[in-house]
Amino acid sequence: MSRRFLKLIICLTPVWLVISGFSQEKGDMDVESIIRQIDKLYRSESSYSEFEMEIVTPHWQRTMSMDAWTIGLDKTFIRINEPKKDKGVATLRIENEMWNYLPKTNKVMKIPPSMMMSSWMGSDFTNDDLVKEFSLYEDYKYELIEIDEGYDNRIYVNCIPREDLPVVWGNIVIAATKEKYTPIWMKYYDEDGKLMRVCNYSDVRNFGGRLIPAVMEMIPRTKEGHKTVIRYIKLEFDVKIDEDIFSLRNLRANK
Repeated sequence: MSRRFLKLIICLTPVWLVISGFSQEKGDMDVESIIRQIDKLYRSESSYSEFEMEIVTPHWQRTMSMDAWTIGLDKTFIRINEPKKDKGVATLRIENEMWNYLPKTNKVMKIPPSMMMSSWMGSDFTNDDLVKEFSLYEDYKYELIEIDEGYDNRIYVNCIPREDLPVVWGNIVIAATKEKYTPIWMKYYDEDGKLMRVCNYSDVRNFGGRLIPAVMEMIPRTKEGHKTVIRYIKLEFDVKIDEDIFSLRNLRANK
């Protein structure tokens, strides 16, 4: 199925509420700048963060606390600190290569590209969501659209992955504030236009001079009663980071 035909199907899908085409009033908006702003919201030359991840299912619930370090778009390192049974579990990405370390078995597992869209640690976030290998700005095509939700202070952008991008999404629709381009929600559709998951953003706070949603709630539409919530506790940008953090030796350090 061609992307052009896919876009036609999606535009006729009722789950999109009401889409009335491209707004002439928004013609002066630079959609490229909007996507660049959203894409860089949690990114910088370097960053350090502390956050919690709460995983909720109908049968069990657990919360993990962890640290993360990044350098640009190329390097990410995440280590779980709590609970005790998960302490030391770590994830490393360097460019297009990714590894997980499990201290219980003392094994490092390389994650193949085919598993980037798989669940990270049993959550509703994927490996790619956590380490951000793909970029909305660089890897997607995007257009402003109209959705009749009764909100005058929102803008909506449709993002379609480029032809050669190995992702499962047919498209992603983003709602953001008009003033600051702060994301409100992102809706992920499959190639048949079916809504697969929704990520809600809330609790906007000032982190290092940036107004950023401190809470991201991912809700899959295919698993009733499931959701995963990320809550940022600390988020620092353009900090000095030791390059040795992004190494297989550090992956096994279990500190």
